[in-house]
This record gives sequence, C-alpha cells and structure tokens, in this order.
Amino acid sequence: MLKLTQSQKLLQKLSPQQIQFIKLLQVPTANLDEKIKEELEANPALDVGAEPQEEDPYHLSDNYDSEGAPVVKEESDTDHNTEDISDYLMDESDNLSDYHVREHNDDEEDSREAPIREESTFHEYLLSQVGLLDLELQDTQIAEQIIGSIDDDGYLRRDVMSIVDDLAFNRNIYVSEADVYRILKLIREFDPAGVAASDLQECLLLQLDKIVLSNPAAKHAKAILTDYFDEFTRKHYDKIRQQLSLSAEAFKEAIGVILKLTPRPGIAFSNGAKENGYIIPDFFIHNNNGVLELTLNARNAPELRVSEEYKDMLKIYDAGTAKDRKQKDAVVFIKQKIDAAKWFIDAIRQRQHTLLYTMKAIMEYQSAYFLSGNESSLRPMILKDIADKIAMDISTVSRVANSKYVQTEYGTFLLKYFFSEAITTDSGEEVSTYEVKNLIQDFVSQEDKHAPLSDEKLMEMLSEKGFQVARRTVAKYREQLHIPVARLRKLA
Repeated sequence: MLKLTQSQKLLQKLSPQQIQFIKLLQVPTANLDEKIKEELEANPALDVGAEPQEEDPYHLSDNYDSEGAPVVKEESDTDHNTEDISDYLMDESDNLSDYHVREHNDDEEDSREAPIREESTFHEYLLSQVGLLDLELQDTQIAEQIIGSIDDDGYLRRDVMSIVDDLAFNRNIYVSEADVYRILKLIREFDPAGVAASDLQECLLLQLDKIVLSNPAAKHAKAILTDYFDEFTRKHYDKIRQQLSLSAEAFKEAIGVILKLTPRPGIAFSNGAKENGYIIPDFFIHNNNGVLELTLNARNAPELRVSEEYKDMLKIYDAGTAKDRKQKDAVVFIKQKIDAAKWFIDAIRQRQHTLLYTMKAIMEYQSAYFLSGNESSLRPMILKDIADKIAMDISTVSRVANSKYVQTEYGTFLLKYFFSEAITTDSGEEVSTYEVKNLIQDFVSQEDKHAPLSDEKLMEMLSEKGFQVARRTVAKYREQLHIPVARLRKLA
C-alpha cells in the first residue's frame, strides 16, 4: 500500500561556483594562464583590465565561506524578472571583487612569460610510430590499446588476455590473443629498444636483438641473459663463466655489453624530461635577516574585470524608454554573462587568498627548515595539522599541496615534500621520517660494499640510535631512497 510520508534530512550540495573554485584551487601556476584564457574565450563579458585596487591578500571578506569559495546568495523569482541593473553599472573601482595579490615582478625581465618547452610524451612518441606501419583500423586500435597499457618505464605489465578483455569492454572490439600478440610483436620493434617488454630479462634481450650479433661479445651477452639470468642478477659471475667456458677477457666484454643496456626504456621521456623541464614555482620564500617573507607568484594570472562593452549595453538599455521582450531577453543574457565573469574573478581572487593562507601556515610550521635549510629541522607534519591551523578542510589543504612548488634559498620543492609522518624515539621525542631516511642513507654510503648491510642490520643500527622501526618499514624507506637490496649492492 502506497502512502505519503514527510521527513527531514541534511544534504550538502556544492554550487557551480564552489565547484569552479575547487577546480581552480588545484591548478598549478604553470597551467593557470591557460584556464584563464579558456574562460576569456568562453565568456565575452570577462575582460583583461587595468590594475585593480590593492587590498590585504590575507583578508577574507564575508562573501566567502570557510572553504574559501564564494558564497552564492539565493535569488527570488522576482530578481529574475526585474530590470534593476544598477548593480551592474558600478565602476570597477567600486567593485570589491578584485583579486590583486603581491606579485613577484621586480623588473621588466620578470614580467616576460616563462618559456615552456613543448615536446612529445612517451606514449605520443610510440603512437606516432604506429602511423608508419600502415595498419588496418582494427589493428591500429589494438596497437593504441597496447601502448596505452605500457607504463612510464616502458614495460607492458598486463597480460595479453587482459588487453583482449579491455578491447571488448571498453572499445567493443572482439579479437583473439593471436591478434594482440601479432601487433605486440610489431610494437616491440619500436624505438626505444626494449619497449613493451613484460620483464627486465625480456627488455634486455629485445635490446640485444638490435645489436649486431656477429659481435662475439653480444652473442655471449645474449647467452648469459637467456640461460643464466638469475645467476647474473645475483652476480654469480664465476659460475656463469665456467658454464660458458669463457675467458676472463671475453666474459668481461660480454658483461660490458649488458651494462650498456637500458633497464628502463621510457626513462628518457619520464624522469629525464621532468628533471630537465622548467618548474614554475607557485610561491617564493625569502629569508630577510631572520624574518621569512612569503610571496605568491601571480605572474600567470592577468588582471581581470567585467567588460566595459557589456556595461555600456546595459547603460543603453537603462536609458531607453521602450523596452520590448527581445530587449529584456538580451538584458537577462548580459546579466548572466556579467554574473559569470564576477564569479570567475572572485574564484581567482579567493584561490590566491587560500593559497597564501595555506602556504603561510606551512611556512610557520616548518620555519626552522626555511631558516636553516637543514633537512633534520623538518617537523613531522600531516595534512590535518595544517587544516586545523587554518580552520579549513583537509581536502582543501590537499588540493593546495597538489602539484604546487615553492622556491626557497635552498632549492625549489614540491609542497608534498614538507609533509611527513612522525616517528617516536626512545626518549619520547617525535621526529620526521626524513631523519630516519637520512640515517639509512648515511649507513649505506659508509657500508662495506663487499658485505653490504641487510634491512635487518639497518633496523638494528637504527634501534641503537633510538629509532624503533620495523624491518618492513626500513625496506619501504630504502625503496623510497632508490637504494637496491643488499645483494645488488654487493661488489664481486
């Protein structure tokens, strides 16, 4: 039996303006200019204007909520039917929706646009080679699926059956494993050599296949990787040399060929590009005689205002006497565009404010590090610590820390670098995990390379220093420091 019931419940629903602010908040400075250009093209009521009034960048007005997003007031039905346009005809100097912040723009040279290097990504480079094969449409789609499954190191870590399933579910293409193997074989001939291998052994063998195997050293290298790969990884060189009946000189040449191979074919497109790329910092911290000064980089955020042309349209309408239906519809459209422009300007302005608030809290929390540059001065800090300090949600702090950089006197760092968990020493003092990682780095750098330290031994040495850390935690920190396991660090 159907019946009507009445109930109350609380729901949280983000307005379009709040969603717009959240999206802008997580955009780094390097990409903000592009977002603003997109909005300028989409909204003719938004324009690039003269420098607005300055105001305290740390001040938040009542027009914003605790998350830093513009507060959208509810409008009654009569608001849409009225032609009162006085609020839209105010001069920009009377409008408090500016977003001016302190800019890092000391001279004319700083005002120039930063150079952005344009280059192909690893996957784009592989896809460009597909076009040279003159494949049928279905084979091209299989190749695209395979390349999309290759990781940044250049390995295809998914099995062929999974790729067959992906093609069926995602592209509605039904193929056999043989079809995928056939295209995979072609991709493994692509540059860089070794791409699309399933493991390290196959990757190295693919690279050897492109070396002239008439070279005896290359032949011996292939025999080593094919038949004695496990022994090679364990550096049981004497056993391998005896099994292959090679002289010491021939074996040394074969090992030399292997050592010249690349274990990560995609490295030139991933880490190498990132290390050599241009980083545009979002913040600048300067030590002025013991006083830390924080500046927000606003060079990619042009000064915005509402278009004077659209204001003139409203003035003409306001001065007219006859107001027909078409004119009223045009005014509604203009008001909508002006509202959208004001919302966007408010969102940009509040983005700058929120970034400054958050970074200022991080700077104060880690002031000892920013003053000294000593990594051991970093305090344990998690997102909640900063969220509580600035009375904002953890998700807001996370968005600020995501892909943002700060330039200091000691280098340029990703904001996530300053966040770390705490470890309690035997004395009850809480220290950052960076201190433990530094100790592990020091222990390994001073170890006997003929008898390297195991994770168990590192755990014991840390315990002697007052750090009670589990062996699996030591292994995790070692991997984060890109330090191989003890057997791979051992010299023959």
